[in-house]
Amino acid sequence: MALLKTTKLTKVFGGLRAVSNVNLEIHPGELVGLIGPNGAGKTTVFNLLTGVYEPTEGEIEFDGKSVVGLRPFQITQRGIARTFQNIRLFADLTVLDNVKIAYHFHVRYGLVESILRLGRYWQEEAEIEAKALRFLEIFQLADKKDEIAKNLSYGEQRRLEIARALAAQPKLLLLDEPAAGMNPQETQQLMEMIRWIRRQFNLTILLIEHDMSLVMGVCERIYVLDYGSVIAHGTPQEIKTNPRVIEAYLGEEVH
Repeated sequence: MALLKTTKLTKVFGGLRAVSNVNLEIHPGELVGLIGPNGAGKTTVFNLLTGVYEPTEGEIEFDGKSVVGLRPFQITQRGIARTFQNIRLFADLTVLDNVKIAYHFHVRYGLVESILRLGRYWQEEAEIEAKALRFLEIFQLADKKDEIAKNLSYGEQRRLEIARALAAQPKLLLLDEPAAGMNPQETQQLMEMIRWIRRQFNLTILLIEHDMSLVMGVCERIYVLDYGSVIAHGTPQEIKTNPRVIEAYLGEEVH
């Protein structure tokens, strides 16, 4: 059974069909790319999958159940986490606190225990801090745990954002242009990290990216959007040689 399935997914803003009849199917453990020219509707699809937007038409099923109409935090609790094209950290909090926040989707203590700082509160908070520190070690940020997030370098902020997304314990990770602003060496390191993340955390990953070397290097299947519609779907090799894809990117008909 597909972990994520969209059926005729459509989003209309005024008279503009930003996404039109998009059918995606992603199975557990896959690493799938979603590509297309600027303005093709890729980030709108991510916003629909994560509850930022509600579909005008169509269905989104995750783990066999509809998530249409759920709030973003409810979708995160179901098991979908994301990063953003423009990094969105809690800029004035510490690196450690940025990761700890993600764990609070899964706390078992209640409001009264939180306010009164009762026994289970302290036990869970200690567990959360220990888990967050382990994540920072994995992403080579442990020595930065007390730094304010906005003071990290660009590459460190990207790693922190991915660490925070993984701390939410997702089944599906959505990466929105993770290589944006990176040089070729950083992109290569990111490619290796994405492969490692999938193996280490047994994750399914859906990736938006403009860097074709990264997409072709890590993705097993690729969907291509143009003007809000899927124009092609296949393996990296099939996509690379698809005339409709070449036309969409080059803006000219390929004979």
